[in-house]
Amino acid sequence: MKTVKLLAPLFAASMALACPQLAHAQSEWPFISGEYVEVSGIEIEDGHGLDYANHLAGMWRKGQAFAMEQGWITGYEVLVNSFPRKGEPDVYLITRWTEWESPEEEEARAEAYRKHMAMTETQMQSASGERAEYRHLAGSMLLRSMTFRD
Repeated sequence: MKTVKLLAPLFAASMALACPQLAHAQSEWPFISGEYVEVSGIEIEDGHGLDYANHLAGMWRKGQAFAMEQGWITGYEVLVNSFPRKGEPDVYLITRWTEWESPEEEEARAEAYRKHMAMTETQMQSASGERAEYRHLAGSMLLRSMTFRD
C-alpha cells in the first residue's frame, strides 16, 4: 500500500508529461485554414467600362490562365458591382492561391510570366499606366478562407 501511495504521484506526473500530446492532438478550433483570397476593388471612369472589360478578357485573363496552368494560383474571377454606391468599386478582381512563394521562386515566376506575356517590365508598366487613365484601385484585401473541421 505504501508503494502505491509513493508511486501514485510519480505515475500521475509521468501521465501529465506523456498525455499533453494526446490532449493537443485534436484542436478545439472548428476551422481549418484554406486558400488565400486577394480581392482588388476597381473603380472605372464613366465611358470606359468596355475598355476595361476588354483588358480583363484579354491581357488579365491570359496572365491568370497562365498562372493557373503553372499551379501558382487555384482560381480567379471577376465580380461586377451591379448597383455601386458612390465610393464603391465597380469591379472586384479575385485571385486564390494556397501558399506563398519564396523570393527565388518569385523571381523565377516573374521571368516566366514576362516570357509568356511576351512583354518587358517596361512595357507592362507602360500598359498599366495607360489603364490608370480610366481605372483606379479603390482598395484591396487579403482574406483567408476557412473550412469546417468536421
